[in-house]
Amino acid sequence: MKRFFIRIYCSLRRYKYDFLSNNDNVDGNYADHQPVLHNGKGRIICGNNVNFGVINSPFFYNSYCYIEARTPDSSIIFGDNIHINNACSFISESKITIGNNVLIGFNCQMADSDFHDLNKNNRLQTDPSPQEIVIGDNVFIGNNVTVLKGVSIGKNSVIANGALVTRSFPENVVIGGVPANILRQL
Repeated sequence: MKRFFIRIYCSLRRYKYDFLSNNDNVDGNYADHQPVLHNGKGRIICGNNVNFGVINSPFFYNSYCYIEARTPDSSIIFGDNIHINNACSFISESKITIGNNVLIGFNCQMADSDFHDLNKNNRLQTDPSPQEIVIGDNVFIGNNVTVLKGVSIGKNSVIANGALVTRSFPENVVIGGVPANILRQL
């Protein structure tokens, strides 16, 4: 009986966030094990076998995945066979591309913009230079990772838990730290 009520609760939460979403430019199919909120005016594209949320993981019952392609020209593209854990956010004013076979831990954030101009005289204006984020194929991103604008991560790389990724890295490396650095080659 308890499982029945848990399923009903989870379904109602997914419907709620679907109702609250304001972006109708979502292409492709995905599995939303956790609620997903789509916002913005840009495109959100999902490949095959894209999964949001993990039941047996922190933040499943009390959070959601936030995806915002903020401007009409912005896009967020998820490749094939992607598994994204709970409480993640992806916000784009330019473009975020996530390759195939990528694993993303819980509470991760990716933002391709500073969202406000860093010039003190223009602080209330939007970032004049958002920069694309590219996550290569077969990348494993740990929990609590933040990826900032202009970052490219090469294929087969691993980003350690808690990393703050402020610059690009090549393929086949393990990176970690604040700010992130190469810890070793794979």
